[in-house]
Amino acid sequence: MPWRTGPRARAAGIRPDPYRVWLSEIMLQQTTVAAVRPYFEAFTARWPDVTALAAAEDAEVMAAWAGLGYYARARNLLKCARAVAGEHGGVFPADHAALLKLPGIGPYTAAAVAAIAFDIPATVVDGNVERVMARLHDEPTPLPAAKPVLTRLAADLTPETRPGDYAQAVMDLGATICTPRNPACGLCPWRPSCAGWHAGTAPALPAKTPKARKPIRRGIAYLARRVDGAWLLETRPEKGLLGGMLGWPGSDWIDAAAGAPTDAPPIRAEWKTLPEEARHTFTHFHLRLEIRTALVPMDRTPERGGFVPLEEFRPADLPTVMRKAFDLARPR
Repeated sequence: MPWRTGPRARAAGIRPDPYRVWLSEIMLQQTTVAAVRPYFEAFTARWPDVTALAAAEDAEVMAAWAGLGYYARARNLLKCARAVAGEHGGVFPADHAALLKLPGIGPYTAAAVAAIAFDIPATVVDGNVERVMARLHDEPTPLPAAKPVLTRLAADLTPETRPGDYAQAVMDLGATICTPRNPACGLCPWRPSCAGWHAGTAPALPAKTPKARKPIRRGIAYLARRVDGAWLLETRPEKGLLGGMLGWPGSDWIDAAAGAPTDAPPIRAEWKTLPEEARHTFTHFHLRLEIRTALVPMDRTPERGGFVPLEEFRPADLPTVMRKAFDLARPR
């Protein structure tokens, strides 16, 4: 992984870069390593340190983040970078409590940066660590109620020596051997001590409370193209889903059971409704977007948003659900 500094390198005196550790941890929240790798490499090539990122334009960072999802992370990324640059001289504080005070850094990220970047014996607990602890101790309490118990069990094992290497080792154990399905117990160095393995309960742990069914929300996306090829786009409000991201003007997203969304076109035009709808799943709900398209003359002024010239428009800068709408509208 491009953000890792291995044990041999650390033994040779090469220290992890706190900026790269922090950036990777923010990107990896609820996202896979495979998805994060190209984004991480692009970010660090463009903004090689926290001072460079702090000086970046908001729109540039949001566009570079497009496709990673959970866009509040990108907004907090900038807030944190600017706090480190402005309040800490461009150097991440080597202190767990001070890290917790930075914007967008919660208990997990603060512990990960403290342990991995600074070898502070902080307890790092992600989903992989929770699974390893539940199986190692045969802990039957279902998640999420088990989180405090599993955190305490993880804390009891966190060493004073090389806590960064240890934290990464346990996360890697969960990611590669103690996997959610079909764990490779025969390869596990902790098998002799694993209470779940001895009891035969390991594959079923950690237990989980059944999730509630996700509701469906509906909305309308308006894709207007001017006769010169320019597209009508708007920047979404800072707060809320896709906050600060570039997107198509649209209606509010309402619960499907409440009826149809209110028609709110951003410009006077002859709107046509596509037979397909853009579908996307967020953490707490499924979204169904009705897509309306229109071709507008040069002298028409929008009530919301602004036209982006064709040569400046990059579909890759759009969040995933907005790209889905574009992909459906483009052939028409």
